[in-house]
Amino acid sequence: MSKICQITGKKAMVGNNVSHSNRKTKRKFNVNLFKKKFYWVEEDCWVSLNVSAAGLRTINKIGLDAAIKRAAADGYLNA
Repeated sequence: MSKICQITGKKAMVGNNVSHSNRKTKRKFNVNLFKKKFYWVEEDCWVSLNVSAAGLRTINKIGLDAAIKRAAADGYLNA
């Protein structure tokens, strides 16, 4: 499974290494992902999501139902 947040759509980025040598290499900045289970009250079921730290804050702010509907509309959640 790829490292993509199912709520915000965040994924790994590529950047430059900052080294004091002459090597020109790239590095990968991974997303801070968690596999969490949430109880979805409106559907009366448990939902398992790969969520980033920003996604957890989004769920806390607007609620699980609104966050799932927003993610499905944006195409981040593949149900």
